[in-house]
Amino acid sequence: MFDLTTRDIKYLQGVGPQRATMLNKELNVFSLHDLLYYFPYKYVDRSRLYYIHEIDGNMPYIQLKGQILSFETIGEGRQRRLVAHFSDGTGVIDLVWFQGIKYLMGRYKAHEDYIIFGKPTVFNGRINVAHPDIDPARDLTLSSMGLQPYYNTTEKMKRAGLNSHAIEKLMNNAFALLQGTFPETLSPKVVEENHLMSLDEALRNIHFPQNPEKLRRAQYRLKFEELFYVQLNILRYAKDRQRKYRGLVFERVGEVFNTFYSQNLPFQLTGAQKRVIKEIRKDMGSGRQMNRLLQGDVGSGKTLVALMSMLIALDNGYQACMMAPTEILAAQHYETIQQLLFGMGVRVELLMGSVKGKKREEILKGLLTGEVQILIGTHAVLEDTVNFSSLGMVVIDEQHRFGVAQRAKLWTKNTCPPHVLVMTATPIPRTLAMTLYGDLDVSVIDELPPGRKPIQTIHQFDNRRATLYSGIRKQIGEGRQVYIVYPLIKESEKMDIKNLEEGYEHICAEFPDCKVSKVHGQMKPAEKDAEMQRFVNGETQIMVATTVIEVGVNVPNASVMVIENAERFGLSQLHQLRGRVGRGADQSYCILVTSYKLSEETRKRLEIMVQTNDGFEIAEADLKLRGPGDLEGTQQSGVAFDLKIANPTLDADLLQTAREAAIRILATDPQLQKAENQPLRTLRERHSAGQRFDFSMIS
Repeated sequence: MFDLTTRDIKYLQGVGPQRATMLNKELNVFSLHDLLYYFPYKYVDRSRLYYIHEIDGNMPYIQLKGQILSFETIGEGRQRRLVAHFSDGTGVIDLVWFQGIKYLMGRYKAHEDYIIFGKPTVFNGRINVAHPDIDPARDLTLSSMGLQPYYNTTEKMKRAGLNSHAIEKLMNNAFALLQGTFPETLSPKVVEENHLMSLDEALRNIHFPQNPEKLRRAQYRLKFEELFYVQLNILRYAKDRQRKYRGLVFERVGEVFNTFYSQNLPFQLTGAQKRVIKEIRKDMGSGRQMNRLLQGDVGSGKTLVALMSMLIALDNGYQACMMAPTEILAAQHYETIQQLLFGMGVRVELLMGSVKGKKREEILKGLLTGEVQILIGTHAVLEDTVNFSSLGMVVIDEQHRFGVAQRAKLWTKNTCPPHVLVMTATPIPRTLAMTLYGDLDVSVIDELPPGRKPIQTIHQFDNRRATLYSGIRKQIGEGRQVYIVYPLIKESEKMDIKNLEEGYEHICAEFPDCKVSKVHGQMKPAEKDAEMQRFVNGETQIMVATTVIEVGVNVPNASVMVIENAERFGLSQLHQLRGRVGRGADQSYCILVTSYKLSEETRKRLEIMVQTNDGFEIAEADLKLRGPGDLEGTQQSGVAFDLKIANPTLDADLLQTAREAAIRILATDPQLQKAENQPLRTLRERHSAGQRFDFSMIS
């Protein structure tokens, strides 16, 4: 049998060069293999015909056999539509099209037998079906249809005649071409132990299911395979890295750590903080390079844990470094750490792009001699001129803002790679963490420090601004500060900036006695930082901004977060924004402003925000509502994460099963050398080809 991955899609019957280019660009389908792994998003039972007198506007989909009696066009310009009156002898319904009128008039004829399929609705007391599927009655037989697959296609494809029905025909052609069975991609043992359908049967039934039970089994098999290979790659990668990189051994907790703990600790550690510090100490003393992800909501005390981890490095004669994504956040970390270490004689320096001349030279010299013990910085830390005497510990804040290569560059600042702690305030659900960070150990701080009041979240419709503004005035009158955030979505950036500008003018007019800051992503970094700094220093009472304020800045005096057009944000993003307030001891508020017109899904999203402050609960809910989305930015290891059918949240149990299967295989055959594991080795290589990032290659 020929190799499906190398068989160009353009040679398949019904494709050709033009359609092939469209499939390449729109669906990323280049080969027969890509096509067969382009799965339907739903199935509709087309095994029976209805009569017009049986149907009403509440039915999901219907299939009718009859004739078009006549055509008419109604309306002008954009409102123009084509209406066909369709009858099967038991009644009449309207078929309606809003596009392609000329083409349709030429294609379909009155008084010929057609089978139509679509969703019925009631308009002006008449049943109509908008944009139905229409096929000549002679082309279709009921018995062959059964569960019909539906494929996602783009507007561009539909205009070129490549709709779901056309993709279905191409699938049919592909299966007709493929004689014999598909070669198995899992070992016989994995198939048997997990009671899986063969790959051949699964692929045929995912596209053309014989019955619902066979469809369920096909989905199970293909989801399992996908998750199994992700886990196999991650686990292999983790083992390789452990073998490759021996870690520094930090045997002692000494004077610096103990002095800080007994004299400088500002408050009692929470149980969660103590647990995480214990996990980090164990890692650092194990002889393996620590590579740990520290998750915790905004304000959970991650910085304190990171500092205490860095002090362990100092006690063992090594330097530590902390990297933040923006200058203002780096400066804030520097000030916080300076205050926490007051009187201890630990030299801490701040290195950013704006630090130049003599001061910069001093810092670089101090790093080489070892006098600078802790360096806080931005991307500037990665520059080739920045070298350490003995770097033993690296902390990376808001890790998703740094690429894999950037993080890895820090590893080369020492002959033996330093221990790495990456921190994030973006809660990642357990199931997703297992997939994305399977090669990282994960620690979670799931308690807030004592004395912190939970943020009160309110959903308010935009016609109640008078009440909203009166509440803001009250807070400002009590000496507090307020954030007002506008959405910024790439596709409509110009419109969004206009909304922000208009919002800014409106707020200035509404609050004439207040000073107002304005921050958005199109401002120059220095300009942005200056505005942020004014707000941090309390020189302005209101900050009007886009989501650029999402990461990091700590303003304990800010007690109100107003989010305009909250329906345009995902749950995790809303939670991140909400975390900008509630940093002080005062009661804080987050107000989600929307219009009345909301979809059911959006209502659910906003209800979750009002009901809970738990970031992990929110992240799980977000994943269930929106799916895994584009996870490229959060990938740690370069492991491919291109799931076509599985969902790490909805299929959490299956993910666990697949992971256990991968662990069992690697325990007995770590290099996949056994003959029975040959398919695993071949496919694993294909899965990981071009995906791996080799840290040792960075100069």
